[in-house]
Amino acid sequence: MPREKIKRFVDGRRIVYDGEHWKLFREMRSHAVDIMKNIPYPSSIYGSLARGDVTTKSDIDIALLEPVPSYLIEMNINYWERWIIQATPNSAIKAVYIIDEKTALSVPLVPLTDTERQFYDFGGRIGPNLDTRVCGVNKKLLFIEPTEDGHVEWSILGREYEAAKKLHIDVNVVEERIRVLSRRDKIGRTGMYLKTCVPERYGVEEFVRILCDRDPVIRRVVRER
Repeated sequence: MPREKIKRFVDGRRIVYDGEHWKLFREMRSHAVDIMKNIPYPSSIYGSLARGDVTTKSDIDIALLEPVPSYLIEMNINYWERWIIQATPNSAIKAVYIIDEKTALSVPLVPLTDTERQFYDFGGRIGPNLDTRVCGVNKKLLFIEPTEDGHVEWSILGREYEAAKKLHIDVNVVEERIRVLSRRDKIGRTGMYLKTCVPERYGVEEFVRILCDRDPVIRRVVRER
């Protein structure tokens, strides 16, 4: 999939959604609701589906913000694969359940820091009530403000404090996301410290213990969190 290039000179452009857009949005929201109602813990959607600026290439990203034993998740949802991911050596370790080709559920395996929670709010997060849309920033670093008939978008570059205030997050979170997404825009995907599929014969926590034995970085994060 082509990278979404950062937009640097957008100021208050109004986007009006057509009937096809609203149809796609409703279908994706309905699919998310069907999955979330089976998860026995509070969950959220984040990204374009929370903001409303979906396209046919958009994914349905669902997240829990608190660690939950994997068996409680796996008793209640069907999934294709389970992955263990860690963005950087200091980041939280998460399990990602691939539910279908468009849908994934992320579950932290250690407590999230306040900054990590705010990363979700940066992109737009809503749940468990999915009857509205929320502000957030897309991968082009455009701030998306929902309107009755679509949204208004503007570049957050040079307007970091305004974006942070509207999203109720720390400005350092906004600045960090700008650094990461700008680097990705320049050199392509920057990769993750850890991304590995959980073999079917292992439980998630059991496999994480194996990873801890192999890698002191993973072991440190698990112990310190």
